[in-house]
Amino acid sequence: MRAKMRLMGFRGAAVKPLNEEAAAELGAELLGEAIVFGVGGLCLYLEYARQTGQARRREDEQAAALREVGERLERLREELEAVAA
Repeated sequence: MRAKMRLMGFRGAAVKPLNEEAAAELGAELLGEAIVFGVGGLCLYLEYARQTGQARRREDEQAAALREVGERLERLREELEAVAA
């Protein structure tokens, strides 16, 4: 890993430790961003689930209407055959 980092032009530098106040500030900022990201992801998931439910409901309604039309067509055929006979 060190060789790869050196090939990419990164040199190892000493990292100064953070004081307690700066560490708490960075932690709070990271936590806040994680919460916002989580809420955004949850909103996307809920919207996807809602759209999927609506599409399924719409397909079911169309299938029911098509069955109804098919049944009506069959009844009309039977009536036509009865009249023609």
